[in-house]
Amino acid sequence: MTIAGLVLAGLAAALHVFIFYLESIAWTSPRARATFGTTETEAEATKSLAFNQGFYNLFLALAVFIGLIVFGAGSAAVGLTLVFVGTGSMLAAALVLALSSRELLASALKQGTLPLLGVLCLILGVLV
Repeated sequence: MTIAGLVLAGLAAALHVFIFYLESIAWTSPRARATFGTTETEAEATKSLAFNQGFYNLFLALAVFIGLIVFGAGSAAVGLTLVFVGTGSMLAAALVLALSSRELLASALKQGTLPLLGVLCLILGVLV
């Protein structure tokens, strides 16, 4: 189960790198506007906020990626701690998103499913 959890955590991190790209690099593009449901005017007005938020997603992904590397290098406790910090924070952010607006529930599910599955698998892997 630990390997499955690490793979799911890695996929969650990759998704958060993509979210970083959409928010921090491509925020005003038609694809990002369609993804986040914003108009050109709204995207321009919120560009600096999205830029900052994208980096939060990138930093969470980096915690997971570094944890995977450290785990692979033989420091299981430190590696798993970093993976849990990254995925747990992703999961908490998805929960906040879900609770903030019913309209954002689908986005929260997309953002939070992989971290949730990763955390559950890792917990099972640690317990077994």
